[in-house]
Amino acid sequence: MGILENGQTSSWPSIVVIHTDGASRGNPGPASLGLVVYDQDQNVVYERGEPLGSQTNNYAEYMAVQVALELAVEKSVEKVVLKSDSQLLIRQLTGVYKVKSEGLRPLYLACAELAKKIPDMHFEHVRREFNKRADELANLALDT
Repeated sequence: MGILENGQTSSWPSIVVIHTDGASRGNPGPASLGLVVYDQDQNVVYERGEPLGSQTNNYAEYMAVQVALELAVEKSVEKVVLKSDSQLLIRQLTGVYKVKSEGLRPLYLACAELAKKIPDMHFEHVRREFNKRADELANLALDT
């Protein structure tokens, strides 16, 4: 099982919207991440699905964010709106909730450090129906 990637990888626009999702069948069980990067006109810039081995759903959600933010930093993106259907994840990343899980703390800290490197960073919770493509990519990574 490998990484499924589509889209432009050389350069990204300075402003992007990224949808992320994590999946786990069994929790813990086979897990994966999905992410889609859009430009301001809602054109797909990049998309990715990646298996993660046996993990929890929350781990997969955080890994999707970490990979997305690593790419955004690498591409020198100036503004990111990151959207996820995981309310827990978004509330933790925005400081509304504390991260109580010792297993998730390193991922949370990595995401927080990456977010600091993006000049204009926003996290936003969306309902599942508005995160369909990221969910599809995560499930496709599990199925292939």
